[in-house]
Amino acid sequence: MYAWIWRKLPFGLAGKIAGSLLLAVATVALLWYVVFPWAEPLVTPFDDVQVTQEDSGVPGNDGGGSGPVGDEPAGDEHDIQYDTDQNNTPPPSPNE
Repeated sequence: MYAWIWRKLPFGLAGKIAGSLLLAVATVALLWYVVFPWAEPLVTPFDDVQVTQEDSGVPGNDGGGSGPVGDEPAGDEHDIQYDTDQNNTPPPSPNE
């Protein structure tokens, strides 16, 4: 198909390059302004994702405390042991 298009484009090599660029730009514009806006309502249900903290939607979890949610560590295991409110790193020296 591309060889047929290349043979049908006029005006030698320069015309074939310009014509192929024009065809590529026209194809992208057609997709961008016509096809994608038409297809957007058809794709929207697959794009509507909501992340929640509830355990009811986790596959393989029967709600009995097993699985990824029930394996969370308890207490202070996730506490950060340093100050995150300010930067305590000294500025680099000019010799480094």
